[in-house]
Parts: sequence; C-alpha cells; structure tokens
Amino acid sequence: MPDRIVFGAAALPEPERHWLAAVERLPIESVWQGGHVLPPTGTGEAITRLALMTAWTERVRVGTAILLLPLYQPVIVAKQLADLDARSGGRVSVGLGVGGEFKHEFDSVGVPITERGARTDEAMVLLRELWRGEPVTHHGKYFDVEDVTLRPVTPPPPPGSTSGPAGGQPGGPPLLVSGRKAPAMRRAARLGDGWMPYLMSPSAYARSVETISAEAAATGRDLGGFEWMMYVYCSVRADGDRARADVASFLGGAYGDKPASMLDKIAPSGTPEQVAARLQEYVDAGVRHFVISPAAHEDTLEVVQLAAEEVLPRLTLPAGGAAGPVITTAGAAS
Repeated sequence: MPDRIVFGAAALPEPERHWLAAVERLPIESVWQGGHVLPPTGTGEAITRLALMTAWTERVRVGTAILLLPLYQPVIVAKQLADLDARSGGRVSVGLGVGGEFKHEFDSVGVPITERGARTDEAMVLLRELWRGEPVTHHGKYFDVEDVTLRPVTPPPPPGSTSGPAGGQPGGPPLLVSGRKAPAMRRAARLGDGWMPYLMSPSAYARSVETISAEAAATGRDLGGFEWMMYVYCSVRADGDRARADVASFLGGAYGDKPASMLDKIAPSGTPEQVAARLQEYVDAGVRHFVISPAAHEDTLEVVQLAAEEVLPRLTLPAGGAAGPVITTAGAAS
C-alpha cells in the first residue's frame, strides 16, 4: 500500500457530473457513494450511483460506501461490479456492509434480517470465486451455483490506443468492510481487503485495529496490503463556527440530537487547522485513506476542496512512515 495518506470524497447528495469533474481536478484519489434499495427519501441505489460515477470520471477510484450486500443476489451483483470495473479500467472498489436499519428492505426482498451477517460472509466468498474467471461450483447454506463462469464485458480500447482494452482488476475489485461492531471487524479480518468504518472516534478506531489484527493473527492471515480506511463525516470552512453548525444540522437530529462535544468526537468540523488536528488523531490510530463525507446541506464542493488543499497537506505519518498501523506482538496499535 502507498506509504502516504490519501483522501477520497463522498459524492453528496447525489453523483453529479460537474461536481465530479471539479473533484477530479483536486488532489483526491477516490469518490464514493452508497444507497439503500428502499430508502425513506428519494435517494439513489448503490449500483446505480456507482455506474454514474464510473461513467462521469476518468482518473479517480470509484467505490460504493456502502453496498448492502445481503440485499443482493451475489451472481447478479458480481456481474454488475465486474462489468463496471472492466469499463472503468479497473477503478472500482466495493465498500460493503450488512445494513439492518430498515427492516422493510429485507422483508421486501425475501431476506431474513437475522441472516444478514452470515449471508454477507458467504456472498463475499462467492464473489471472489466468480471473479476468478473460472468455472464455479458453490453449494453453500444460502447460495447454490453449479459449474458457472462469469465473464465480464470486454470494453473497447480507448480512442487512439494500440494496447487494447484496459479491462478490470485481476480477481475483481477489492472488498472493503464497513461497520462499527465486533462482527464487522472479524469479517474484515477474515474476508476483507480493507476496513472502512464510520462514525467512530480515533480511540475507537485504534481499538478496531487491535481487534482486526488479533483476529487475522488467530487465523494465520497476513494483513500486508490491507487498506486502513475511514469514512468520516466532516465540515471544513474558513469560518469554523459555520462548519460546526453544518455538522450539528446535518447529523444532530439523525443521531439523537447529540451535543456538539459528542459530535466532534465522530465528525470533525472547523477551520482547516482544526480539522487537520482532529484527523491527525485518526492517522495516529492507523487510518491511511480518508473518505471525506461533507456533513453539510450546501456548498459540499467547498468542504472537499478545503479538505484536499488545506487539510491533507497538514497530516503526517507517524515516526517510521509505516503504510498502515504498526502492530506489536501483543496486537496493539502503536
């Protein structure tokens, strides 16, 4: 993994062509958007949004944050994701989680909500089997596949190219596990290519690093190349009071009208200097790839621009310059 800190951005409130074009001109390395199948508001679905971002970008990595994997039949979503990865030249990443906040979504697609974790685990295994490009026979508890081969679309070569189509990533897009609880951490350690939690304080992130590292060690897994990410709601403004008002308005009601002091632990806000100080705590806890999700109802591009141009340069790797958290033999983050 890169020996540096990188920023991505959440395309809020919806992927929009001109917004994405502006973000691609910034020192941003990725853009992300998720979505529910039956949201309570008129917002998009994860695969549809991913397709738009894939079509409307040229340079950045594009990803779901998050895809509620247990709601999807894995053979269908494997084909969709493989095709988008191929058409994007291998730029797709899959942030995934189990969901559960809207029970009616699970009822409507015939998936018992109590099975969402186990279905996600099996689906992750099946996705990887299908993305190998070889015949797959899989007889699991929830999914049954007999001698099928998934073939991603073959994209045309870029105009003027003599090297042929770029295609997708060998073995398929990386699977990045989201969540906040111990089962999600264990899933990341056993099956994920990375960890991308949300609404988590720096100290909680450090504890998650310990949990994931210990679980990986117990299963004999080497976490080399594992991505240590954080989806962070924040607002950055020249006027720090405006930024703090952004977060209070954007998240306060949704999360029980939490006091400003509590919101600040999980959603940094303020001037570039103030937000950089808060994000440095996450870097010290192990984060190397931030997804900046503007916690604001307006001028979201300004938040991303200030984050990319004035916050990111202020962040520094811990002594030693490790590309991820350094784990001692006892499994503690240093």
